[in-house]
Amino acid sequence: MIHSIKKILFAIGLLFIAGNSLVAKDSKKPNILLILTDDLGYGDLQCYNKNSQIPTPHLNKLAESGMRFTDAHSPSTVCTPSRYSLLTGRMQFRTGMKGVFTGAGGPCLIEESRLTLPQMLKEKGYATACVGKWHIGMSFFDKNGTRITDQRIKGIQQIDYSRPIPDGPVNRGFDYFYGTVSCPTTDFLYAYIENDRIPIPPTKILDRSKLPKHAYSHDCRIGMIADNFDHEEADMVFLKKSQDYIRQHIQKKNSQPFFLFHSMQAVHLPSFPAKQFHGKTKLGPHGDFIFQMDHIVGELMKTLEELNALENTIIIFCSDNGVEVPTALNMIKTYNHDGSYPWRGLKRDQWEGGHRTPLIISWPNKIKPSVSNELVSLCDIMASSAALVDYKLLQNSAEDSYNILPVLLNEKTNIRPYLLTQTISLNLAIRKGPWKYLDHPSSGGNNYNGKRLKHLLPEKFDSKAPVQLYNLEKDPQELENLYLKHPEVVKELKAKLDQFKKSGRSN
Repeated sequence: MIHSIKKILFAIGLLFIAGNSLVAKDSKKPNILLILTDDLGYGDLQCYNKNSQIPTPHLNKLAESGMRFTDAHSPSTVCTPSRYSLLTGRMQFRTGMKGVFTGAGGPCLIEESRLTLPQMLKEKGYATACVGKWHIGMSFFDKNGTRITDQRIKGIQQIDYSRPIPDGPVNRGFDYFYGTVSCPTTDFLYAYIENDRIPIPPTKILDRSKLPKHAYSHDCRIGMIADNFDHEEADMVFLKKSQDYIRQHIQKKNSQPFFLFHSMQAVHLPSFPAKQFHGKTKLGPHGDFIFQMDHIVGELMKTLEELNALENTIIIFCSDNGVEVPTALNMIKTYNHDGSYPWRGLKRDQWEGGHRTPLIISWPNKIKPSVSNELVSLCDIMASSAALVDYKLLQNSAEDSYNILPVLLNEKTNIRPYLLTQTISLNLAIRKGPWKYLDHPSSGGNNYNGKRLKHLLPEKFDSKAPVQLYNLEKDPQELENLYLKHPEVVKELKAKLDQFKKSGRSN
C-alpha cells in the first residue's frame, strides 16, 4: 500500500515538473525583430495598394498572417528624427535639433542618460543587436582628439580611425552593431562600422562613373570609400550579418531572447538594387529595389523558420517616412506608380503622404490576422515593448509613447487620443480623431512654389494660410483647409499642442 502511494506521488511529481516546464517554455519572452525600411511609401506595397505592379509577396504574406495598420505614422517626415523617436519613444523636436546627419555627423542625438529601446530590453534579459543604417549621429575624432564637425568629405578625410567611436549603437543599448553611420550609399562616409570601430577604413575617393546611371541614381555624394564597400551590395551585406546573428544566437544562446533592429538602406535613393535583382520588375531600378527589400524580409523570415524560431518572434515592419520627391515624380511619370497612394504629400511634407506609412506586426498564435484602423505612431513601439516585458517606465522616458499591446492582442482599441508629427524644420502637427491641425503654412517641408511640385497642389490651395485644419474622415486628401470654418477646433488643438510642447510629454 505504502509502495503504491509512493508511486502515485512520484507520478504526480513528474507531472508537476513537466507542467512547470511547459509553462516556462510557453512564458519565454518572445524574440523581437524590428525591420525598418527607408523612404517606403504607403502605396509602395501590394498589401496597401492593390494597383501596385511591384511584386511584394513576402510582405503580403506577413500582412496576411499578422496585423496590418492603416493609420500608422512615422514620428517625422525625415530619417534622423524618426529613428531617434523610434528608439526612445520621445519626439525628436524636444531636442531642438533641426535637419538630419550626413557623413561623420555627431555627436549622437540620443542623450547618454536617456533610456533606449535596446537598453530597456537588455535590462530584461535580451541580447540586442543593430544591423544597417544608424543615422542618429556618432562622434569621430582627428589625430589630436578633436571631434570632427565637418560632415562632408573634408571631415571624413580628417578622421583618425584608430580611435573608438564613444557614442554609437553599442553605447546606447546594443550589444552588437554592424552598419553605417548615416545613409549607407548617400552620405560621404562609405565604410562599415563594427561595434565602435571601422575595421576597413576608407582610403579612396568614390568614383561615381562606375556606378549605375538612371533616374534614381543621383543622390550619391562624392566621399571616401573603403575597399570592401560596394554600393549595390550594401543591403545584401546587412542581410547576411542579420542572418548570421540570428543563427549564432539561437545556436549558442537559445534560452535568451534577442532583439534585432534590422535597419535597411532600401529604398532610400540612390536606388541601387543588387545585380541579382536587376530587371526583376517592370518598374525600373526603383521597382527592383522595392522587390529586393521584400526579398530581404522574406529571407529573414525564412531564417527564423529554419531555426524553429518564427513562432516565438514578434516581427515589426515599418518605414521611417514617406516617398522621396524625385523617386515619386519619376515613378508616377514613367510607370504610373504612386508611392504615396492614396494620400497627398511626400517625404518632408506634413501632409499624410509624408508620414502615414506601412506598419505590419506579426506574432504567430498571439496576434490574429487582421487589419487595424487604430491611430498609432512608431513612438509606440517603446511603451508597447515595455508592457510586453513588464518594464516600468519612469517619468523621464518614452514621453510620447503609448502602449498598443492591448490592440495587438485584440483586448482594447482607441488607445491614442492624440498624435504628434514633425518635419525636418521642426514644424509640428497634431491629430485628434479625424481632425488634423498643422501649426504652419503649406507643407512644412518641401517647396511647392517652384515648377517641380506646384502641379501637385490642390486647386485654390492657399499656401499663405498661417495654419491648416483638415477632417481626414471627410477629406483624406487634405484638399480643403477648414481653419476659418472651425476656429473652435483650431483653438482646441493649438492649445493641446502648446501644452504638449511645454510639458515635455504627450502621453
